[in-house]
Amino acid sequence: MTPPLPDILAVRPFARPARGGVALPGSKSLTNRALLLAALCDGPVTLSGALFSEDTRIMAEALRRLGFSVEEDEAAHRIRVDGRGGGIPAAEAELFTGLAGTATRFLTALCASAKAGVYRIDGVAQMRKRPMRGLLEALRALGADIRCAGEEGFLPLEIRASGLRGGPVTIDASESSQMLSALLMVAPLAEKAVVATPVGGLRMPFVRMTLLQMAQFGVAGVSGDEAAGSIAVDPAGYRSPGEYAVEPDATAASYFAALALVAGGSLRLDGLARADRSLQGDVRFLDVLAKCGAVVQDDDDGITVSFAPFGRRRGVAHDFSGFSDTFLTLAAIAPLLEGPTKILGISHTRRQETDRVAGMAAELRRLGQEVVEAEDSLEIHPRPLRKGVTVETHGDHRFAMSFAILGCRDVRGDGTPWLSIGDPACSAKTFPGFFGLLDAVRAKSSET
Repeated sequence: MTPPLPDILAVRPFARPARGGVALPGSKSLTNRALLLAALCDGPVTLSGALFSEDTRIMAEALRRLGFSVEEDEAAHRIRVDGRGGGIPAAEAELFTGLAGTATRFLTALCASAKAGVYRIDGVAQMRKRPMRGLLEALRALGADIRCAGEEGFLPLEIRASGLRGGPVTIDASESSQMLSALLMVAPLAEKAVVATPVGGLRMPFVRMTLLQMAQFGVAGVSGDEAAGSIAVDPAGYRSPGEYAVEPDATAASYFAALALVAGGSLRLDGLARADRSLQGDVRFLDVLAKCGAVVQDDDDGITVSFAPFGRRRGVAHDFSGFSDTFLTLAAIAPLLEGPTKILGISHTRRQETDRVAGMAAELRRLGQEVVEAEDSLEIHPRPLRKGVTVETHGDHRFAMSFAILGCRDVRGDGTPWLSIGDPACSAKTFPGFFGLLDAVRAKSSET
């Protein structure tokens, strides 16, 4: 069990360079996709290396409410799901998805694919503000009866399922690629082939992850038309792989990779693989850190990120549209880099757990930084850091973890805390053990 965190947590800086290995949790994105795909399989599936967090627990509990057997062994990081061959056992269910956007969109598509049933989905107030319209309109075009109880295009929803007929469909997934991924995962259950054409073209990293996972669960009839920007999925059944290993979380890895740059030293990210061997687009953040001055090396056991004692930490300009969950990691440490840092391709993150662009700009200014905010970008000009500041997390787990890494820099030079995190417990959404793991790395690095 993770011990409770205080309402405000003072971050202790690293007095010595970072060292050792970091055992990362399983990927949230892969775990939640695997839970859905396992439920659609023709038999039981055991997920190994699975993540246990608020978001994955919401997904698992929703599947139970839909009648699936889901058995969790948190100590062993294993989840067993009894697949029901594409059917939903429960004829009616009330699902509460909290602030879990991934679970909300995936479960909406799953319920719409059922041959019969009435399903209601709702979340917290902030989840009711997160966009769903593109997915709802695409599912309706395929024959789904989905009714919005409040504002059109948002939760709460009622789905009166009668299956999906298939055929060509246009989907606006510009606000979140999760909507396209949700549609694709249930497309094999339609009566005929689904040909999905995203408005504005394909944003591939997370869609690629989805398609590769679908193949790992036995769906082969998928083809893409680069010129038309469409993806065709034939009717098919999912087949159980028996056991499915979830990769370590590349987004979670971004914090500890950045820690090596912030505190100096060298950290090994156990089990993580570079982009050519990983399903996760977020591993590309390591390339950004290399541009900032880190040394990134990989082997069969993982990836090691190092920073030389007399190296230069350089500001960069980079487009994060393909791996935007990691932009906060770079933005938070930008005050330590030489020269400005410009982060592009992030307008869609204004509609996530919070407005991440505006929130990041506000917190960096609170720390004394000069920030130029535009709709799709942030430009950060380093200035002397204000000390004694409590960073507000806006209820967003990624703010808590990103700024905690900045706080690990020994700004005062005496090892005393200079930065605090408000509501650090919000990190439990995707990484419940984050602060404990950070403490363990600090303790290991302090050993003589």
